[in-house]
Amino acid sequence: MTPQRSIQLRVNGRTYERTVEVRLTLADFVREELHLTGTHVGCEHGICGACTILFNGEAVRSCLLLAVQADGADLMTVEGLAQGEALHPLQQAFHEHHALQCGFCTPGFLMTACAFLQETSNPTEAQVREAISGNICRCTGYAPIVQAILLASRGG
Repeated sequence: MTPQRSIQLRVNGRTYERTVEVRLTLADFVREELHLTGTHVGCEHGICGACTILFNGEAVRSCLLLAVQADGADLMTVEGLAQGEALHPLQQAFHEHHALQCGFCTPGFLMTACAFLQETSNPTEAQVREAISGNICRCTGYAPIVQAILLASRGG
């Protein structure tokens, strides 16, 4: 029998308490236990960035962390960006710039960009490209993603 441990954490402003297997990844916990399936699991090695969430305000690869490591943490997933029906400025900018095609990588880019823009209010294109360099997209060629992040950084 796999050891289990009780954890308590906040996700998108809501507190959860669960007993989990100690080897359960945070990505699988978010998807399977909390049913927040916007966090995608791609490579499971931390390379692609599809599973990126905010962990105490910092962008992290949830496939590389265990759920037990998030005990006491404050997390935000892509589901936490919008305010009701109103899209977050990043989501709106991605829509306006057609910065998504298949959409698989989009949640990871959004969360990476969200953390980046909290630290860098008026980035250059080069800074945006550096910030998203750890996220992989196979559809868009990155140009629309960069333009969307620049648009969102300028408030519109």
